[in-house]
Amino acid sequence: MNILEEFYYGNINPNEKCFKRQSEFATFVKIVSDNEEKLIAYLGGEEKHLFSQLMNAQSEILDTEARERFIEGWKLGARFMLDTFITPRYSPINGVCEE
Repeated sequence: MNILEEFYYGNINPNEKCFKRQSEFATFVKIVSDNEEKLIAYLGGEEKHLFSQLMNAQSEILDTEARERFIEGWKLGARFMLDTFITPRYSPINGVCEE
């Protein structure tokens, strides 16, 4: 199977990335998780609901931003490929258009 077929069948998913438990990223994930648990335990019913809405909205924002960055990166990569393999360029050294 080629890469486009792998992508079509869902075998390539750039969003599913693992991280090492001893990494700096893992440290920050743990801090967020621990503090979220402490805050939820501290909050009352209405405050928990508001906090849940806040976290859900933040998650949607992050998801939207990640999706848009992925699309922008994909398009930029495609432009690099077009420029590299298709667009003829004028060479200032020999004065001709490179094929």
